[in-house]
Amino acid sequence: MKALHSAPKPGTPLSDREVIAEVIAGRTGLYEILMRRYNQRLYRAIRGYLPDGADVQDAMQETYVKAFKNLDRYNGDAAFSTWLIRIGINEALQHLRRTKRRTAHMVLDTDQELTHELPDTHMDPEHTVEDAETRRIVERAVDQLPEAYRAVYLLREVEELPSAEVAACLGISESNVKVRLHRAKALLRETVWEQLEDAPVFEFGQDHCDVLVQRVMERIGG
Repeated sequence: MKALHSAPKPGTPLSDREVIAEVIAGRTGLYEILMRRYNQRLYRAIRGYLPDGADVQDAMQETYVKAFKNLDRYNGDAAFSTWLIRIGINEALQHLRRTKRRTAHMVLDTDQELTHELPDTHMDPEHTVEDAETRRIVERAVDQLPEAYRAVYLLREVEELPSAEVAACLGISESNVKVRLHRAKALLRETVWEQLEDAPVFEFGQDHCDVLVQRVMERIGG
């Protein structure tokens, strides 16, 4: 196993590897740093496979617990976020297999997870309503993409991961990432593509973040 830890400079945030080393050494409470650091990214990755907000959060919780139990197996060959997302995608796929009959009849509805506040709380009510509606339109359109395209779109365009990291997360080639992204955009273009560039879609709000962190920390004894 590669060395994951070197002494941090005073006053600088701990790197992922430094946090992992500390957690493995027994400082379980520091695991919260990794969760808060990657909640948004993991949420969007799993959201590419699971349309129900509650299912996504369940899968995230299981992902963090599994990652915690296997931290000593993380060897640093890939970024921690890539390793974490792989676990999350596997958990999402397992969830789909377990609920195959139920999800076959599931109606896509993104309203459940849109309970968090918009980023700018000082906007006037008219603009707030307009932005909320735009976000709902965009998220519904993305939900209707085929699963393979949806996952690539969320990771590459919304989360803005490099193509190489998206490829590593999904286990596909970079050229395949580009092809799927192109097709996803083509499917979206006729309806809402003009709004996709800056729309704050699939955000994992602070309230959701706090609840998830608390549940995971309770389960791992932090």
